[in-house]
Amino acid sequence: MKNIVVLVSGGGTNLQALIDAQQRGEIHGGEISCVISSKEGAFALERAKKAGIRTRVLARKNFPDNLTYSDALLTFLREESADLIVLAGFMVILDEMLIHAYENCILNVHPSLIPSFCGDGFYGLHVHEAALKKGVKVTGATVHLVNEICDGGPIVLQKAVAVEEGDTPETLQRRVMEQAEWHILPQAVDLFCQERLDIRDGVVHIIDQMD
Repeated sequence: MKNIVVLVSGGGTNLQALIDAQQRGEIHGGEISCVISSKEGAFALERAKKAGIRTRVLARKNFPDNLTYSDALLTFLREESADLIVLAGFMVILDEMLIHAYENCILNVHPSLIPSFCGDGFYGLHVHEAALKKGVKVTGATVHLVNEICDGGPIVLQKAVAVEEGDTPETLQRRVMEQAEWHILPQAVDLFCQERLDIRDGVVHIIDQMD
């Protein structure tokens, strides 16, 4: 059974999607063993506690830079015997040192169809504002493995969502979460825990499940 550690900073809607999927029995071969927040008082911590999941806080404000923070976080992750790390609204850029320590073992969900509307500055509502400004008719979400390039790691799953006339960044954000993020993030975690992700030359191949 793989230990899944979820990193959060805010409300924890994607964490809740993972908790719900776990409770429905949709994550095989792994379980959420700990939730770590970069902020004290994040509502995601309450979601975890309600589900009986252990929580820890490692406040980013207490560290001078991302390197020292990532070093402390690495200690936490090793203490938790983390097999998979999931970034669920985690608003801290991880240092390369930590990324290399957990190569191909960190998943992130991004609210667009990468390579569109991703990279530096594209987070939260900014992503949806850019999509609407460009006038795209289809957007969506991507789950990818994390590497040293912002939103540049190998793509695991994607799901498209239609842009509707009259959408605002807020309505589009909600639809992308409900129709895409909350579905493909648990699916990607399940695939990882079943060891069905084969990464070759920067491309993820999903291994068919044997009968």
